Amino acid sequence: MSARVLVTTAYLEPGGEVERLLRRAGHEVVFARAADRRVSGQSLADAVADADAIVAGTDRFTAEVITAATRLRVFGRCGVGYDNIDVAAATAAGVAVTYTPGVNRESVAELVLGQLVNGARLLPQNIAAVSEGRWEQPSGTELAGSVLGIVGLGSIGKAVARVARALGMTVIAYDPYFDADFAGDHGIERGSLDAVLAASDFLTLHLFLDESTRNLIDRERIAAMKPGAFLVNTARGGVLDEAALADAVRSGHLRGAALDVLETEPLAADSPLRGLDRVFVTAHIGAATHQARARSSLMAAGQVADFLAGDPRPGNLVNPDYLKGAA
Repeated sequence: MSARVLVTTAYLEPGGEVERLLRRAGHEVVFARAADRRVSGQSLADAVADADAIVAGTDRFTAEVITAATRLRVFGRCGVGYDNIDVAAATAAGVAVTYTPGVNRESVAELVLGQLVNGARLLPQNIAAVSEGRWEQPSGTELAGSVLGIVGLGSIGKAVARVARALGMTVIAYDPYFDADFAGDHGIERGSLDAVLAASDFLTLHLFLDESTRNLIDRERIAAMKPGAFLVNTARGGVLDEAALADAVRSGHLRGAALDVLETEPLAADSPLRGLDRVFVTAHIGAATHQARARSSLMAAGQVADFLAGDPRPGNLVNPDYLKGAA
């Protein structure tokens, strides 16, 4: 049976592979990306009103928006996180939620590597200085021989660990579900969260955001980090206290930080992170490669197509209890 599939993912284009996949499956495809909605004057709640399925990007699908989608049956979230979707509201409404784990592993790991080099050699500042007519040669730090702490040794954390070990870094990691076999194969030391914070010259965060990780790296834990350390966050903004981070960089306790994710995106005009030349903020580009986006969107669209074809438990289903909500 034909369904109306709404595409809200900003980087997907009409006529692309995702639309062709869904049309081959017999479905109508409508684009309602943020740019489309600005032109049409629609709100997100207006756009979802007659959608049977949504291929979703980073728009916030609140309970109010989900309630407005009276025909909605399934979300296909393009991405490894789904905290922008109110999963509890979707479950209560009988709406399945899928996501696309693993698709951006290499892209994010490469961004982390780039930011580790930036932090070690202060490349952004040096490039800016040369552009402004100054010829400065500050001493940096070699990554080889430095200690990299990884908080969250999942798919992306493991990819970062492999790269770091290849560069000659010592790697220590914390994860409540620590993969001892992987660690043993790659020479990774296991540590408590406190031990990782205290030992790391560079620290990188790779955590899902939920109530157990929200504000996990708070003011007290930032104070417990090794003096002069450099912090990278490509996970979720909510796991880190940004005001405390800004204070630690200003005071000199931390060498600096690189953040690809923020508590509020885009970066607020009054953010304490503004004006700090040793805090490198990027616009949530960890998965913004052609390869990762292609993998993510095709997986999400495929899961939507499977669901609409009659599979009540498509791949990477977040909320199997949605069936109770539909009853």
